[in-house]
Amino acid sequence: MVGRAKRLGLATSARMTSPPIVPLLSGEACPLSPHRPALSSLNLPPKSAMKPAAPLKLRCVGVRPRLIPLLELACGDCRYPYGGDKDGEEIAFCGHPRQPGSSYCAPHARLTRPSGLASARIVGPVVLRLVPAG
Repeated sequence: MVGRAKRLGLATSARMTSPPIVPLLSGEACPLSPHRPALSSLNLPPKSAMKPAAPLKLRCVGVRPRLIPLLELACGDCRYPYGGDKDGEEIAFCGHPRQPGSSYCAPHARLTRPSGLASARIVGPVVLRLVPAG
């Protein structure tokens, strides 16, 4: 569009340049553009939302884990993980006897399921029936 205006003689020959970019030093306020009005009506959150949140109290199950490495877990050991939060930190497992039909001991099973919700899983042998294709 500028090229067309120039060809028609409508544009001036003066080149438009952008203002130089100067990095702001830390702590300096950003200058407002003279072409853009200040946005005084921004929808900012209330000052109370900017306060730090209170720390959460985590649930404790009262179990002292055995902290067994993965390769040493037996078939009937609880598989509730501990550790691994930091880079390079190894993960260990609870290791207490687990409940039938669960991967966890009783206290850890209560932590992993919502309260009052019974397991919909039926423990027992599974019977498969073959159906002819037809």
